[in-house]
Amino acid sequence: MTKTPHAAPAATRPTRWTALVLAGAALASVTAGAVLPASAAEPQGAPVAGTARVHRPVDTAALTALMKPGAMASGAMVRVGGTGPGWTGATGPLSQDPAANFRIGSITKLFTSTLVLQLVGEGRFTLDTPVQELLPGTLPAHWKPITVGRLLSHTSGIQEPCAGFGQDEAPTPEQVVSHWTDPKCAAPQYPVRAQQYNGVNYFLLGMVVEKVTGRSYADEIQRRIARPLGLRHTYSPKPGDRSVPGPVLADGGEIEPWAWAEGGMLSNGPELERFMTSLLRGRLLKPAQQRQLFVMPALSEGAVDRFSTGGLMRAEIDGTVVWGKTGSMGRSTSGVFATEGGRRTVVYSLLPASRDRELMRGHITALVGAAL
Repeated sequence: MTKTPHAAPAATRPTRWTALVLAGAALASVTAGAVLPASAAEPQGAPVAGTARVHRPVDTAALTALMKPGAMASGAMVRVGGTGPGWTGATGPLSQDPAANFRIGSITKLFTSTLVLQLVGEGRFTLDTPVQELLPGTLPAHWKPITVGRLLSHTSGIQEPCAGFGQDEAPTPEQVVSHWTDPKCAAPQYPVRAQQYNGVNYFLLGMVVEKVTGRSYADEIQRRIARPLGLRHTYSPKPGDRSVPGPVLADGGEIEPWAWAEGGMLSNGPELERFMTSLLRGRLLKPAQQRQLFVMPALSEGAVDRFSTGGLMRAEIDGTVVWGKTGSMGRSTSGVFATEGGRRTVVYSLLPASRDRELMRGHITALVGAAL
């Protein structure tokens, strides 16, 4: 394993395509108790601040032990950054290049929510705007209004899809959404009683971005986030582009990027760190929208993984609050988390060897905890 200090700043497609859309980050979730918000139209608490503290040095011994290939993972990459000295390492079959590229899966949702909040800040729409007004005819006429804020916070009430695609199909966003809106599908829960993670929320948000801006989702990622932050390897691939440009973190085979605004982007450790730090330090959003990143909705109470209006997952590990997102694609499961203001950041990607979700949750919680 390479262990490099640094200055702070197979896979085939799943047979059941709905696995990614519905489960998203569930396998890799680090929440030992997460907390996050909803639309302004529903009860909300005050913004929840992270636990401020002076970080101890990175526990490199614990990280090295946890990253050793074994029963939990056949290999892992971890990058620790922030305001102090950082650390990076890789084990097993993963590339030793600290800037190796990989598919980030549902971490893509953080980029999508950032675009949406930027558009809210520009007055294009509000968190209380029904998506039916922005995408007329997309949702069934008998569905009650679902606001942008409820999509962001996974409180839309939209249920599971009633149809799926075959392994070799590459559905368009509109086709994906149709598998939740088919007349045979159950209508959204109303009133919504709980936060329920659902990837279709972010397909709809990606469609909103394109409709409102008149540009493609991929172009808006470049124009609003990647180019301003100098992220040269972070992008949403075009349909049909199944490649990962080298250096590649792990051989995941060719995967059609149909997951799009929900989970189709590529990036690498240094650029995810830069993005997360910039987001938490207010460099991408106006103050009013920045506050929405940390507002927790009442409907998140009791959820295993809890999300804010800004789409951030909130977790508390050994008394330290972290914000971020997990994601899975192909063989890999990954995540990016940071403490308040980006004082300590951690990016990881690993190749799970265990199918036990709770064991993996505990393993990743320990991994992130050692990085804090």
